[in-house]
Amino acid sequence: MDKKKLNEKLDLVITKLMNLDAPDMAMDKDTPREEQMKGLIARDFGIREWDWPQGVGLYGLLQLQKARGNETYDPFLLNWMEENLTKGQPSANINTTAPYLTLFDLTERYSMPDWEKICIKRAEFLMNELPRTKEGGFEHLTSALGDRNSVMRHPDELWVDTLFMAVLFLGKMGKRCGNEAWCQEAVYQFLLHIRYLCDIHTGLLYHGWTFAMNNHFGGIFWNRGNSWFTYGAVAFLDAMGDCLNEADRRTILSTWRNQVDALIRLQDASGLWHTVLDKPDSYIETSGSGAIAAGILYGIRCGYLDSSFLPAAEKAVEGLMSYVNKDGVVGNVSAGTAVGMDARHYEEILIRPMAYGQSLTALALTEALYL
Repeated sequence: MDKKKLNEKLDLVITKLMNLDAPDMAMDKDTPREEQMKGLIARDFGIREWDWPQGVGLYGLLQLQKARGNETYDPFLLNWMEENLTKGQPSANINTTAPYLTLFDLTERYSMPDWEKICIKRAEFLMNELPRTKEGGFEHLTSALGDRNSVMRHPDELWVDTLFMAVLFLGKMGKRCGNEAWCQEAVYQFLLHIRYLCDIHTGLLYHGWTFAMNNHFGGIFWNRGNSWFTYGAVAFLDAMGDCLNEADRRTILSTWRNQVDALIRLQDASGLWHTVLDKPDSYIETSGSGAIAAGILYGIRCGYLDSSFLPAAEKAVEGLMSYVNKDGVVGNVSAGTAVGMDARHYEEILIRPMAYGQSLTALALTEALYL
């Protein structure tokens, strides 16, 4: 891969990310239900809101400047945090925890005791106040539609998204604060989600599990859902280090390797993956493809995979770059996606420029820089 080309594409993608505006649309509460189900949720768009799409976006900025060994984006990140914290955070839930991955890093590098307290408070919320499923799983609690200060319950539901949005942060906080209970809770959540979401026949992960119905909803292998594990599991293993015992580390790693093997078999000729992974007539989806490619490259960098996986990863990176237009917009990004009961639900999700689409594409290109 051409390093100059990678950096040129990265600069385009990141510049667009930092200037990504929300389109003019109705408030969530006024949006018809059928449009909400297709991903038309106002707060998800742009870079300014405090929620998961923007949180993933900030994380991509952070990882790029780490790879380049500079602090180029710190002014943007610090200003973003200051503006949002001054305005006031929305309700505490799984998805609004995503920006804490970046807040965590900033508090580690700058002396900001007030922000450190906010991080500790969110970890305590996850431990003590977040609703739990059967067996003590993290319920995938989200922001309410049309009301940033309220929440939407998903009782007795485990979603794979939770691992990246909240569990990764809790594990990092536990390790930094020397809080063994937080560390072990994060490990337990990873293992519990693996137990209920991993398909032993394919190695892929389902989007969700409901204890109420004892099933995987539509039993769909969703691209971006799988990508939260492909990237998130490596990031978790890397972050936790000796906080993981050997048995738990091997369980997470072997699950991850099996998933990567399955994903390689399903890779499209374009180098990317379909929004429903095992349905080749569903559209190519770039945000999940970006996180999958980033996770594979990250795994190679950590020594979890050998160089035989490089051709597939390089093909994915080339494919991603072909979806970046002259303005830096990453195409074919699916909007926010709730758990669905059939493949059609995922195929009908709107395609729009999203902060996480920019960021996850940037993550893949960033990991390629390490090569």
